[in-house]
Amino acid sequence: MIKATYKKYILNFKNPSGTSRGILKTKETWFIILEQNDKIGIGETGLFRGLSIDDVPFYEEKLKWVCKNIKVGIAALLKELLEFPSIQFGLEQAFLSLQSADKFELFPSEFTKGQKSIPINGLVWMGEKEFMKNQIIEKLENGFSCIKMKIGAIDFDAEIELLQAIRKEFSAKEIELRVDANGAFNPNNALEKLKILSELEIHSIEQPIKQGQIEEMAMLCAKTPLPIALDEELIGVFSSEEKKKLLATIKPQYIILKPSLVGGFAGSLAWIQLAEQNNCNWWVTSALESNIGLNAIAQFTHTLQNNLPQGLGTGGLFTNNFMSPLQVKSGTLHYNPTINWNFNL
Repeated sequence: MIKATYKKYILNFKNPSGTSRGILKTKETWFIILEQNDKIGIGETGLFRGLSIDDVPFYEEKLKWVCKNIKVGIAALLKELLEFPSIQFGLEQAFLSLQSADKFELFPSEFTKGQKSIPINGLVWMGEKEFMKNQIIEKLENGFSCIKMKIGAIDFDAEIELLQAIRKEFSAKEIELRVDANGAFNPNNALEKLKILSELEIHSIEQPIKQGQIEEMAMLCAKTPLPIALDEELIGVFSSEEKKKLLATIKPQYIILKPSLVGGFAGSLAWIQLAEQNNCNWWVTSALESNIGLNAIAQFTHTLQNNLPQGLGTGGLFTNNFMSPLQVKSGTLHYNPTINWNFNL
């Protein structure tokens, strides 16, 4: 007999972090805890207020319902939770955790043994020009060869100046530059901005215009001088038919998979399969989960054997994260099995 409970947890940012949707100071998250005999399983349902499709007033009620109905098993629960991708993901983790010899080792591999690492991008948050510049310098000093910069909040010309400053010192072979607009561009002038960015040999741009503008995004992907990656566009697209139609219509160069937002491991794998059928590449990104969720995403990502830098380096943003074996070294994410977890709620 499995007993299920849930708990809420508020993560506090070390520094308020800027996106085009505003400044983040805290991040709400939830945990599902399963108990069976003397075993415990833990899963993080990484709700992202203002972004998750399951950001609804009755979210906690749904978690209560899941805990009451845990006996029906994971397959039946996942079907019922189609419109709650973050809870799907938390359940997948919790059941894998319960079945594992070590509750934090969901996908045993060379990664969890500390023998292999995952290349990741260094994330530069929005803010004043000087603040962004300092973050870029820090990432370069820490050995990152791929930097992702959030753009669209300060003046576009100032953002271009920052990117130009990097390109003056480092070629595209030395430093891969990605930008994430979080939908900040206007469809009327987005192509013009993409042309300016392409002169700086940018690897890709995430979500240049707001999600839901399918025709405009398809036109951009057809005419763009630099690769476009869909991110928010994938949120709330549930059925296989809808997913197929979206990729066939827009024809993006990349898609970005955030398991908390697209239905966990199963949801991510469904998107990956369709992307590969459409000659579309992909990478995986965390979505401000605690180290519990980040650990699950990292272990899963390693099994996919994708050589592109992944978006997995966000564990150090919070003051009250859980101590974990995850370590960022020289632009890669490592799992150090000699470090113990400290998970106390």
